[in-house]
Amino acid sequence: MTTAETALPPSGRRPAGAIPLVVVLAATSITFAAGALVKAPCGSGAWQDGRQYRRLCYTDIVPLYGTEHLQGSRLPYLDTCPTSSTNQCDEYPVLTMYFMRVAAWIGHGYAGFFWTNAVLLGLLALAVATALYLAVGERSLYFAVAPTLLLSGLLNWDLLAVALAAWGTLAFLRDRDELSGALLGLGAVAKVYPALLVVPFALQRLRQRRAAGAVSLGVWAAAAYALVSVPFVLVARPAWLTFFRFNADRVADFDSLWYLACRPLHLGCSLSPHRIDQLSLVLFLALAAGIYWARRRVDPDFPRWTFGFPLIVAFVLANKVYSPQYGLWFLPWFPLALPNLPLFLAFELADVAVFVTRFSWFGRLGGLGGAPLGAYQLALVL
Repeated sequence: MTTAETALPPSGRRPAGAIPLVVVLAATSITFAAGALVKAPCGSGAWQDGRQYRRLCYTDIVPLYGTEHLQGSRLPYLDTCPTSSTNQCDEYPVLTMYFMRVAAWIGHGYAGFFWTNAVLLGLLALAVATALYLAVGERSLYFAVAPTLLLSGLLNWDLLAVALAAWGTLAFLRDRDELSGALLGLGAVAKVYPALLVVPFALQRLRQRRAAGAVSLGVWAAAAYALVSVPFVLVARPAWLTFFRFNADRVADFDSLWYLACRPLHLGCSLSPHRIDQLSLVLFLALAAGIYWARRRVDPDFPRWTFGFPLIVAFVLANKVYSPQYGLWFLPWFPLALPNLPLFLAFELADVAVFVTRFSWFGRLGGLGGAPLGAYQLALVL
């Protein structure tokens, strides 16, 4: 019997455990609140002294309040960026942009926007913890006490997609394929990666000889994605495409494996962003196929839905961009499919090292002192 099979009952119902939900929610709240306190010195936007790197309190939330022009009443996609702007607007998918828009309506100014997001994202963290508890009981503590949640929960808005993916996974495990597909489709309108989970979930249904369930997952995911996206495509297509153009035109980030391979191989840096996109897709498909084949060879009867974890890992490894908050994508999968404490601790140690050395190196670039590039690259490879 596989690890994942022992972690989850066949029905997807929470196994009986000694730890009640309130304990998991309290642990999640404490972890997230500690993260908010770490970020608090940066919440006002007064970064002239380099505190975002010196105190490791950097968050995308503060600068994007300005660069996305959320101070007034601008509606993402529907209203253009100010002509005087040196930055493009609407760099995120629809749901994330309007999550930001609502937060800016509630909280005014940099500090108000930061703390409003802290509350809203904290609620999403509790939503993730609840979904995991309903699926695997006390193993949800893997998520609740993770240093990744503390350091990266308020780094960006990824918890919106993580929450939708977590509840979509719970719905799948409870045989509610239409709801699962819809939640994953909505997750893809917040961040692309939840759409990947449709594949392993559909494979599981096919393995169970339930083709109708596999079709339902795909149809409802596509329908939910279209329901949110199509109105913006019809009335503001150029703005809606900004997210895709922005990512297609990005060069290989210094914190991607593409960049790390660039200097010794003298190859990656000479490739155009679009060529790297093509190679990245090929690499992703090759990694995914190789991992699936290897897993099936070792255990032909492995639960196909658990392939979601290595699929997300392959997606991140092949991508030309890496951000520390991507670690949040992995967190739910440790309690769901890989409840192995040594592996979890190893991941957390590496993830914390990436966070600390990354922003410390940024400080070094700004003349503030900090870790050398080599330390960051070593942490990234780990």
